[in-house]
Formats: sequence, structure tokens, C-alpha cells
Amino acid sequence: MAMMAMGAASWAPIPAPARAAAAFYPGRDLAAARRRRGAAAAVAAVAARRPFVFTPRAVSDSRSSQTCLDPDASTSVLGIILGGGAGTRLYPLTKKRAKPAVPLGANYRLIDIPVSNCLNSNVSKIYVLTQFNSASLNRHLSRAYGNNISGYKNEGFVEVLAAQQSPENPNWFQGTADAVRQYLWLFEEHNVMEFLILAGDHLYRMDYQKFIQAHRETDADITVAALPMDEQRATAFGLMKIDDEGRIIEFAEKPKGEKLKSMMVDTTILGLDTERAKELPYIASMGIYVFSKDVMLKLLHENFPAANDFGSEVIPGATEIGMRVQAYLYDGYWEDIGTIEAFYNANLGITKKPVPDFSFYDRSAPIYTQPRYLPPSKVLDADVTDSVIGEGCVIRHCTINHSVVGLRSCISEGAVIEDSLLMGADYYETEMDKKALSETGGIPIGIGKNAHIRKAIIDKNARIGENVKIINVDNIQEASRETDGYFIKSGIVTVIKDALIPSGTVI
Repeated sequence: MAMMAMGAASWAPIPAPARAAAAFYPGRDLAAARRRRGAAAAVAAVAARRPFVFTPRAVSDSRSSQTCLDPDASTSVLGIILGGGAGTRLYPLTKKRAKPAVPLGANYRLIDIPVSNCLNSNVSKIYVLTQFNSASLNRHLSRAYGNNISGYKNEGFVEVLAAQQSPENPNWFQGTADAVRQYLWLFEEHNVMEFLILAGDHLYRMDYQKFIQAHRETDADITVAALPMDEQRATAFGLMKIDDEGRIIEFAEKPKGEKLKSMMVDTTILGLDTERAKELPYIASMGIYVFSKDVMLKLLHENFPAANDFGSEVIPGATEIGMRVQAYLYDGYWEDIGTIEAFYNANLGITKKPVPDFSFYDRSAPIYTQPRYLPPSKVLDADVTDSVIGEGCVIRHCTINHSVVGLRSCISEGAVIEDSLLMGADYYETEMDKKALSETGGIPIGIGKNAHIRKAIIDKNARIGENVKIINVDNIQEASRETDGYFIKSGIVTVIKDALIPSGTVI
């Protein structure tokens, strides 16, 4: 790419500002422009004589490396986002919505992360596969991306594919590989080179173009995104072992003891410096893959027609039959939001100072979402510290510390919110609605007067009465109180969507 750019400089026309200057100083500026172009041509000639050498170190995800995909990702790559299963570990957040539709970071939803990564990486053809509670997910995607990504001669789309029964296959999705297999008839109609397989419940920012470029340059059949980690975290993941070229030769699911020790690798092969390689001697699969199109068709139709899962069946099987399965190192923040505790920590992590775990404030790679056209948040005589406030909130005479406050949240006088995640509301109640509720003893959407909420998740449209305390007074770790409107998991109280917590309640 650099050689091409320098070569182009030798014949490029003089820019408009230079031509304008030349009208005033014809001799000096034109001569200078010719000298600059001559110098660029000389540099290009020297660069052209240098042999291009590719090493496995070039496969790391870093801002300094360049990408030059030919053909372009927008025409040659199909993105497939797997919505996951029923999301039982995230229940009750998944009671009325698919896992990728769970709200995140005050204004967003989980699905916005992989979709935004795709769009920022020029991957504009995207399918989202799901089979549980897909109505809200479908609505969000159509509103957020339905009319925004199709340009001239660029047939971009973000489309939901729900599990369906057919005469050929009467079953629902049985796993990640089975979900892709059931829609392979549709995917193979696209004239692309690779399928990019992603998960819908991960929080991270990644340039997939570098991932795809590494796949092509190493001539891989499959490339697996790998996360470096230390011994303490490694026991909770599926680990991989690589050879000197970064090719995967062995898999182990959550190994311990001697088996764990045997999975240590030299991560400098994939681009880590020596010091960090000593700290992080293991690599774990992120559940993110690039498959060459013909390889995917062969694996799912011929080699493993009954396999249900990519991570535990198809990819280990591909290594056994001699396919080239390559590791690609991603050295950045990544979180699998599969449990209530992980979800809570990931959200509160964006309030961390001075540098949050994950930042939505990245101008070069923004996270997109549904445009809601909400008014700015109104904060009236409130004490707000180390917190993130979403759009359209009304916060009156209260205290908020180390919390995330979702869009359209209404927090009343005297309330104390600490170490908590409020998801907000789907709509505003009118003054007439609030008056009618007051006359009948009802509770409006939001946080009531003098409520105290600590280490809790309050789902959307919840009605928290006055003088309510949600502080887990008995330090309970696990409890199911669905009829009362809440669950406790890992010591975190989660109030269910649309729940009503009566005034004076203590949890």
C-alpha cells in the first residue's frame, strides 16, 4: 500500500492550492512542486527494489499497521453475527428480549458493538441469527441501520434471520455451526470470499479488515481471533496451542493442572513484546472466526454435516483433517457479556477513571445505534460523580455516584444511586398519566423520592416507589423473587423490566 501511494505521488496532478499559488508565483511554486514529485518518484523506485517479507508478527491488531484488502471488504466479506441461545445466564434481562438486544452503556444495545465494528471495518453485508425473543432486536436493527448503510452500488444491509422449521430441517438452531448451516443456502448466494463469524454478546472494538488481511496473507482456511491471557484467567477459557508460524495445532477446553501448563505458547510469535509475552503465555479463542467461503461449505456439508458447534467440533476437526487454521492475536479490551456479573462489571467499567475499560468516545471508530432524537438530559441541583448519563434524563435533587443512568431515566428528589446500572425507559409518561397514577395510588416510571439503590441493575420501565431501599441488606448471593419483581445473582439485585416495587420496600 505504501509503495502504491508513493508511486501515485509521482504522477498525481498538482493540488488546487498549489495551482492557485502558482498563479501568483509561477516560477518558484511550479519548480518546487516538480522537485517534490521527483523526490517522491525516487523514493518509490527505492521502495520497489525492496523485497516484501511477511512474518507472523504482522497479524496483530494494532493501530499502526496498514490494511489493503483487494478485493474490498464491502464486496468480498459477509458478516454473520450469532445471537446466541436463550441467554439463561443473563436472565431476567433476557426475559422479554434476545440477548443481543440487552441495553448497554446508557444509550446502546449489545448488538450495536459487532454491527459498528463491521461498519467501521467496511463490512456492510451483515446477517444476525437469532431464535429467542427476536421482536425487539429486529425493531432496533431496522430503526438503527435499515436506511443508513446502503449507498450507490453498495448493497449493504443488516438483516435478522430467525430460526425456522422447514421440510429439510424441522429443528431449531442446535448450536453456532448448525445455525450457519441452516442458512447456508442463503449465504452461498452472496459472491464473497470469506464469511466473518461474530458473537452478539461481546464488548470490544476491533478492525476486522486487519483480521481478514491476516487470513488472506497466511493463506489460511480458517482464522481464529485469539486473546492473550495469564494463568489465572486461562482456566475459564478454551485455549489454543500454535506452532512457530501461528498455526493452531491443539485445542483444550478450560484445562487445569498439567494440561494447562502444556498449553503455554510463545505469544511473541503473534506480535506481543517479550515482557508482555511472559505475563500472558496463553491464548484463548474469542469465538470470532474468518472462514474462506469454499472451506465453510465443505466443512458443514461434507466433513462435519452433523456438527453443531464451531468452537468444540468444527474448528478442532478442521485441524485434524489438515486444514490450515491460523491464530490472529487481538491485544485489547474484550469482555464476554454472558452473565449478570460480567454485564454489570462491563457497564460500570465505562465509568472508570482516568481511563475507562471500554470507551464510546472514539472518533475514528464510533459505536452506532438507533437515532432517538431525545432532548438533552436535565440535571437539577443534583450531585453526580464518576457516572455516565444517557439521553433525555430528568434528574432532580439527588445523589448519583459510580453509576450508569440510561436514557429517559427519571430520578426524584432525595434519591441515592450508587454502584448501579439504571436502564431507563422506552417512553415518557405524560403529566396527565402521572396525575392519574397519583390519584389512584400508582407509581410512575422511574426512581421515587428518597429511594436508595446500591449495586443493582434496574431494567427498563421499572417503577420504584418512594423510600424504597434496594441495597441487599442481608448480603444474599443468589435468590429468585420473580413474583416480587427481582432476582439476585452474584450479590447483584436485578429488577425486572416493567416491574413495580411498592413504596417502603426493603430488599
